[in-house]
Amino acid sequence: MSDSTRSVSEPTRTTKRNLLATLEIDTRLLGMIGAFIAVCLVFNFLTDGRFLTPRNIFNLTIQTVSVALMATGMVFVIVTRNIDLSVGSLLATCSAIMAMMQTVVVPNVMGFGLEHPLIAPLAVIVGLAAGAVIGAFQGWLIGYLTIPAFIVTLGGLFVWRNVAWHLTNGQTIGPLDNNFQLLGGINGTLGETGSWVFGVLAVAATLYALVAARRSKVRHDFQVKPVWAEVVIGAIATVAILGFVAILNAYDIPTRRLQRSFEDQGLVMPEGYTAGYGIPYSVLLLILVALVMMMVARRTRLGRYIFATGGNPEAAQLSGINTRALTIKVFMIMGILCALSAIVASARLTFHTNDIGTLDELRVIAAAVIGGTALAGGVGTIYGAILGALIMQSLQSGMAMVGVDAPYQNIVVGIVLVLAVYVDIVYRKRTGS
Repeated sequence: MSDSTRSVSEPTRTTKRNLLATLEIDTRLLGMIGAFIAVCLVFNFLTDGRFLTPRNIFNLTIQTVSVALMATGMVFVIVTRNIDLSVGSLLATCSAIMAMMQTVVVPNVMGFGLEHPLIAPLAVIVGLAAGAVIGAFQGWLIGYLTIPAFIVTLGGLFVWRNVAWHLTNGQTIGPLDNNFQLLGGINGTLGETGSWVFGVLAVAATLYALVAARRSKVRHDFQVKPVWAEVVIGAIATVAILGFVAILNAYDIPTRRLQRSFEDQGLVMPEGYTAGYGIPYSVLLLILVALVMMMVARRTRLGRYIFATGGNPEAAQLSGINTRALTIKVFMIMGILCALSAIVASARLTFHTNDIGTLDELRVIAAAVIGGTALAGGVGTIYGAILGALIMQSLQSGMAMVGVDAPYQNIVVGIVLVLAVYVDIVYRKRTGS
């Protein structure tokens, strides 16, 4: 390389690094966003523009929610140097329990009758409780009996899948309660007006968080970004939130479905009337869970203990952290999230099926790892896991739209997983993290 070429390229790299450092942007996250955009653009080209239509983006979001919910919990599990291979089977068991609650226990045994308003709440409460108890039990086996997590959860993969089969006698159970189906996606959305209200509130909350974080840094004499950098980040966040809302609102409800909705209310639909679906309730649930999990990871003692234990278990134990009880808590959180995913998955299908959650354990682990969670423990982010789940679902949906057979889809996903881990290893070596 000549001196003139070196003198041009080095300042360019320095400028880029300085810009990213000024904006305080996570380069790994930026790379993942770039990869996601590239995947979308490639499949949009291969499908003649069908991949990035409002309809497909809407379907992509509701298909991602179930895996993304569990991926947020898998971050905590992997950060503590454990693994959970039972999440797909645990999802199936929770789904079977809630399905039987809705179709047999509450209507017949408890005598409430079908479509009673208490059916969905009772089913959800029992399902969440079951997930928490099973998760805590597996955590107890790992933490107090010191059985390796791989073995406990591998056993759980077989046990809970067949417990689900036993509860339903191998039958498909449904249709599920109408109120329960609201969390499935297309059967429960905010509508256009509600989505715009949510979008505006989300933008306001985001901008307030940026301002509050800056004031807190100033108050504690920490270095802060330039004002222009704060404005750029706020503008990007605003465009992303409102753009997402606009895309989901652009997916119109079919005319016949609108007509039935008006007829059910004893009204006549006006000529030329149209309406968009807006944001699904299941996506709102994912956003809420993500915020709670990030709050736990960053602002609570439990989160600090989780990452400290993953970074150095021996030092954490010597410092007074009860790592055994911590293991129970982590797996209990994982169990609750499996139950939430069971609600979303079965509500989207409107039935409980025997194969629900099949291979989800691999998708969840892949999402967490692709999202930057280190298998060595101690490192991981909630937003990274959600983005990893979105990338995984985009790959599968795009290949399905192109016409790639299922076996080849799994081959591609496997290659992407291995490549993602290799890239992460190279990145950590270069950055020293």
